[in-house]
Amino acid sequence: MMARNTRRTKTLAVAAVLAAMGIALSGCASGGPGEGAGGSQTLKLWHYEGADSAMGKAWAEAIAVFEKETGATVEFEEKSFEQIQKTASQVLDTDAAPDLMEFNKGNATAGFLASTGLVSDISEAVEKHGWDKKLAPSLQTTAKYSEDGIMGGDTWYGVPNYGEFVGVYYNKDAFAAAGLAIPTTYEEFTGVLDAFVAKGITPLAEAGAEYPLGQLWYQLALLEGDRGFVDDYQLYKNPVDWKGTEVASATATLKEYVDKGYIAADVSSVKAEDAGVSFINGTSPIFVSGSWWFGRFAAEATGFDWTMTAFPGAELSLGSSGNLWVVPENAANKELAYTFIDITMRPEIQAIIGNNGGLPVAVDAADITDKRSAELIKTFNGVLDKDGLSFYPDWPTPGFYDVIVQELQGLVTGVQDVATTNANLGVAYDEGTADFR
Repeated sequence: MMARNTRRTKTLAVAAVLAAMGIALSGCASGGPGEGAGGSQTLKLWHYEGADSAMGKAWAEAIAVFEKETGATVEFEEKSFEQIQKTASQVLDTDAAPDLMEFNKGNATAGFLASTGLVSDISEAVEKHGWDKKLAPSLQTTAKYSEDGIMGGDTWYGVPNYGEFVGVYYNKDAFAAAGLAIPTTYEEFTGVLDAFVAKGITPLAEAGAEYPLGQLWYQLALLEGDRGFVDDYQLYKNPVDWKGTEVASATATLKEYVDKGYIAADVSSVKAEDAGVSFINGTSPIFVSGSWWFGRFAAEATGFDWTMTAFPGAELSLGSSGNLWVVPENAANKELAYTFIDITMRPEIQAIIGNNGGLPVAVDAADITDKRSAELIKTFNGVLDKDGLSFYPDWPTPGFYDVIVQELQGLVTGVQDVATTNANLGVAYDEGTADFR
């Protein structure tokens, strides 16, 4: 485990680095604690969800409920994701800190804020309100951190109220036209891929210039892995064997996917947007990617019937909680913040998330009126019931996303073989995680 500096020293060091890089305090509010008697009547709230998104709609209703029930006012400041990411380490160490804000989960983000003392330990509030009872174990992992900021610790520093996962989108009309059934096992899945190729159709919408190809690679590793593999890879429990069955099988299989024509030969230059659009316009009948595409497909993929399932034959799926509600240590109104979080966990607010294409974590199934959304939530709950969420391949160390993209591009273009790809990935992973093991 890496040696720890004092929290204050670490915070000041990062602030100095940000200042040296010329990062300004974008959109920061001036002044001290909230307005009203003793600063107790105003909740300062920051989040970066769009007003038309599932979470944006749900949280807007939560604000209305909060103000009605408490008599307090919500001072909501719309921040961009980049604003909050770049300025949090500076702003949260001042009186300009909000009372509650959305922040990205993970070691380098929420974990870092936890390790530097910038966000509050909210364990007592979690127990008081029973939020832990509403969150599956794999959702809790990204909300709890060790004193060094490693997720999966013992202390609650945030609460998610939605989730996400990677599964498989299928064009049901294309399957019907080809006389094929939606697969339920991995053998059936590869059989379907072979059948489409035999008809001259490249079945998988994929992108090697951005994240989707790396997600497919990790999902193939998860087919051979178990929770122990995930804990080793993501939580540094034990060294990862980069010649082991999980990684070796994933990389070799991905190369086979290209060689067999399951994936287009030019995949290395394709971006995620292009892959998504190829599913939307019906060019590609299958797309392996995240639930975050669901709302867009519902709005735009209207020329055919489609569905989404978990990856066939897999006990483990990429995914995690959504981003977290965190309460800054300098928040003036922590109890109001806890009240607002609790409102967002209510069934009626969760239902708004669910009926608008999101994945609520504590919804009453009877409140979901959209049939396709109900199917999505049922699938997600099935993953949770198996403790199947296994996070994302680039999470273990900063910069590993770019390494994965680059190495898999080398693999699918034939520049390097399977063994070289695995070796290069292993070197970057081991170097990046050395201080945590």
